[in-house]
Amino acid sequence: MPAEPPSGRGAAVLRRWDSALIATLLLVTLTAALAVDGFATGRNAQFLLLDAVAIGLVALPVTLIVITGEIDLSVASTLGLCSAVMGQLWVSGWPLELVVLTAVALGALLGAVNGLFVTGFGLPALAVTIGTLAAYRGLAFVVLGDRAVADFPRAWTDAVGGTALAGAVPAAMLVTAVAAAGCAVLLHATPLGRSLFAIGNNAEAARFSGIAVARTKFWLFVSCGAVSGLAGVFWTLRYASARADNGQGLELAVVAAVLLGGVSIFGGRGTLAGVCAGVLLLVTLRNALQLADVPADTLDIVTGSLLILSVLAPRALTALRRTPTTRT
Repeated sequence: MPAEPPSGRGAAVLRRWDSALIATLLLVTLTAALAVDGFATGRNAQFLLLDAVAIGLVALPVTLIVITGEIDLSVASTLGLCSAVMGQLWVSGWPLELVVLTAVALGALLGAVNGLFVTGFGLPALAVTIGTLAAYRGLAFVVLGDRAVADFPRAWTDAVGGTALAGAVPAAMLVTAVAAAGCAVLLHATPLGRSLFAIGNNAEAARFSGIAVARTKFWLFVSCGAVSGLAGVFWTLRYASARADNGQGLELAVVAAVLLGGVSIFGGRGTLAGVCAGVLLLVTLRNALQLADVPADTLDIVTGSLLILSVLAPRALTALRRTPTTRT
């Protein structure tokens, strides 16, 4: 019998990982509903899904970037800087509609800076985005300092946190779900999506096949910055507070969710369905632990452990599938 081609083997591993992830999500949800007081309520479901919005939004462009073999660790700092600028412009008397557009445009500009350093100067994305992680967060404190701007219109804050379905699903979550569906179509059913996988598998071969590798990566970083700016708007309005430290540490949760969803840190492999399941599993687990009065430090340990697991487990599954079976 002919050997299974690598692409088929990788797809089988991803399907197995996605199925295991969804089963784990259902098991964690059921266990939390039975064992944790207050988990199985509509109000808690709303809070849980709102927590998933910021992580889920930012995880979408980060997924595309990681599939090409790059990474963006500055997303939380971009969120924080856009939130700080949003607060400063609001207290300066700008109309909120213009403030929101400016925050998203600023996010796109910050993403373009990352993209320029990575694709224009050929610097490693890991080093660049660690640097901008610190730089953007520092700029956020320059803009707003330790102040908090909290007098945003009630209509806007209520719209962000309000429910749209069954008294538990926030309108923002429906928007995120639509964005995830669109991103899934782009990644898995369009020539652009196929080119992202090609770049992640072999950037040089993709370049020789006519794919504009540098330009594609640049615009991915721009889109990631813009979505991070949008997440900054959501974060600010959800908590009705613009602060320079908004979203601090979010990059760890985003990367953990993306890798937990089965996206290879080395690029070239992953599914949007897996990433969505990874986001929901992460926020469900953290929500249940918070309701169980688990300390915040322990929550960070759980997130870090899931990040390590997400790197090791898919590789172990691949190794197991490549191990030849002995027939008697």
